[in-house]
Amino acid sequence: MAEQQPSFDAAKYKNAQREQWNKDGAAWRRWTPTLERWYGVATRQMLDLARIQPDQRILDIAAGAGEPAVSAAERVGPGGYVLATDISEGIIELALQVARERGLKQIETRAMDGEKLDLPDASFDTVLCRLGLMYMPHPVTALREWRRVLRPGGRVAVAVFSTPDRNSWGALPASIIRRRAQLPPPVPGQPGPFSLGGPGVLEDLFRQAGFADPELRAVPVPHGAASSAEYVRVAREAFGGFNAMMAHLSPRECESVWNEVEDSMRSFESSSGFEVPGECLVCAATK
Repeated sequence: MAEQQPSFDAAKYKNAQREQWNKDGAAWRRWTPTLERWYGVATRQMLDLARIQPDQRILDIAAGAGEPAVSAAERVGPGGYVLATDISEGIIELALQVARERGLKQIETRAMDGEKLDLPDASFDTVLCRLGLMYMPHPVTALREWRRVLRPGGRVAVAVFSTPDRNSWGALPASIIRRRAQLPPPVPGQPGPFSLGGPGVLEDLFRQAGFADPELRAVPVPHGAASSAEYVRVAREAFGGFNAMMAHLSPRECESVWNEVEDSMRSFESSSGFEVPGECLVCAATK
């Protein structure tokens, strides 16, 4: 997989990501119980593949409002240490609040760029990144940095979304928004929710970064809700990327787009509620 094309402004993109999550972080935390129903199984698969043990030192990249850092902290116990990092200083402050509410004193937080870690070499047993690597402009650079801070024999474990055809929860709304907002199709090689989901892409990135024999698992993550209307409420509030795609539209136009998204998602309703397909890829490797 090639690194970014020269026309892509990575610095501008990162600033936009930081601003978005500073704004949307509170909504992400508010919907945490729903989000953990959706992504909890992928989190557990990550932690299992990472082979986390008591008393280890864990680095969580793009930790958001606290997962998988909180789950990792519970596994390492009070003798371990978890550093949760995120490019957004606002959302990582929420992660610290969650840790303190849970009484997890072994968690610390720092705002940090996942592609440029202000951390010493060989200082962690495990690096985790749930649903973050695919949004980084230079994923190979990121993985090389994560390998640098791992101790010999340390593990890295990541989760990303697979392909659009297996993730209707996001692909269908994005296609509607892209059409209504008159946006061009995504450019191959640029970051986005499905940018690392193609066959062999993630494993190849790991190898380019110096990891051998990456392990990969496909994990179903169906997005369930009471109704399509409830699902759209979550998407509007917690998935800031959708709103960013419509930033140039008027409020009235945005409302019309969301109404069309909700109508389209009704095809996933049944007598037992609402469920739309999703799939993550979980990949891990050893330094």
